[in-house]
Amino acid sequence: MDRFLALIRNKYFLAGIAFIVWMCFFDRNDFATQYSYQHQKSNLEREKAFYEKENESIIETITDIRSDQREVQRIAREKYKMKKENEDVYIVTEVEPKEEN
Repeated sequence: MDRFLALIRNKYFLAGIAFIVWMCFFDRNDFATQYSYQHQKSNLEREKAFYEKENESIIETITDIRSDQREVQRIAREKYKMKKENEDVYIVTEVEPKEEN
């Protein structure tokens, strides 16, 4: 018991404990802040992967458009609903049935 009391009264031990508590809970870079930074980092990495994938598909589409005239017509018809003269275009959309309670 006397050894425990001597350890508690040791100024270096108390300073070390105070330093550890300060760094873990009160410092600008405490555990909670580091956790939130890691969470933001993982979200940004997911967004980066998504946008890289989208960028690759856009580059592929641009390459197809530059090399094939039929691809230009397909995109004009599908995205912009364009048509040739004397041609009828029918747009078919699916409607989800309503759920009954």
